[in-house]
Amino acid sequence: MRYRWILLGAFFCLLVLQTGTQASTGDIGTIVEKFIVRQFPDAASHYWVINETQWDGDEMIVDVQAIVKERRDTEPTLSRFLLLIVAGELKASQNVPLEAGADCRTEEA
Repeated sequence: MRYRWILLGAFFCLLVLQTGTQASTGDIGTIVEKFIVRQFPDAASHYWVINETQWDGDEMIVDVQAIVKERRDTEPTLSRFLLLIVAGELKASQNVPLEAGADCRTEEA
């Protein structure tokens, strides 16, 4: 079980480093970390994974999956967010439902 968490951590670091080297609008890893810490201030531990990013000029939408443990004896809480980053600053966030039956569709122009 411990090795699974080590592998997940290594995979996470690889994703963050790879995403961070491609970013030109700021340090994505730092922006996401600050958001998660602010969102879950009482968490005993947490980690997050960037699922996808979409770029449009200096605007970026980041799809983030967060896994948070509030206390040591509880099961982790899964959350998913879309973050709007403009010119290296977090401008907006949206909580995305994890349920399979949630009615979420992409915006049509």
